[in-house]
Amino acid sequence: MTHTKTIKPSLVIATALSLACLAGVAKADDEQIQRGKAAAGACVACHQADGNGLSQEATSWPRLAGLPAAYLDAQLHAFKSGERESAEMKPFATMLDDDQIADVSAYFSSLPAKLPAATETFSDETLARGEQLALSGDWNRYIMPCISCHGPANQGVGETFPGIAGQHYAYLSQQLHSWKDGKRTDDPLDLMHAVSKRLDESDMDAVSAWLSTQQPASSPDSE
Repeated sequence: MTHTKTIKPSLVIATALSLACLAGVAKADDEQIQRGKAAAGACVACHQADGNGLSQEATSWPRLAGLPAAYLDAQLHAFKSGERESAEMKPFATMLDDDQIADVSAYFSSLPAKLPAATETFSDETLARGEQLALSGDWNRYIMPCISCHGPANQGVGETFPGIAGQHYAYLSQQLHSWKDGKRTDDPLDLMHAVSKRLDESDMDAVSAWLSTQQPASSPDSE
C-alpha cells in the first residue's frame, strides 16, 4: 500500500511566516551594519576605513575586519569595564552603549579581511620555526600549537579564540609580550599566559611573523 503524505495548510503558513521572518532579520542586519558604520567613525583613524588595521614602527592597530561580531563585542565590553586594559581603547569603548557596541561589532565583522601589507622581511628560519609553533607546537617544552585553540589554519573559534592568521606581526608580538608579562589577564582559561611564559623572544618573533603571512578568514557573520 502506498501512503501519500498530506501537507497541512498550517505547515505551509508556518513555513511562509518563517521565511518572512528570516527576510526581516536579514534586513535588520543590514540596518545594524549601517548604524555600526556611523558609530565607528572614531575607530577608522587607527583601525582604518576598511577595518584592516595599521602597523607602524612604534605601534600597531589590529585588523578587526572579518572577526566574529561576538568576539569584537566581548572585547569592547572588556575595554569598557577595564577587564582588558588599554589607555587608547577605554575612552572609545566608554563612549558606546551596549547597542552601539553590537552595531560597531557587526559592522567590522562584515568587512572583508585582507593580508597585512608586507612591511617586514623574515628569514626562512624564522618562518619555519613560526610555522612549527603555530601548527605543531614544541612538546619538548610543553608548548601547545596555536591551532589547538584558534582552530584550523588559526582562523578562529567563536568569541573566545579569535582568528590570528593574517593579523599584524607587531600586534601579535605585542599581545604575546603582554600575556607573558602579565599585563594582559583577560583570558578566562589562563591559556595564553601559560603558553606565552614558555616562549622565548625568538619564539614570539617567529610565530608572530609566520601568522602575519597567512591568509585571514572572513567571519561567517559577513557571508
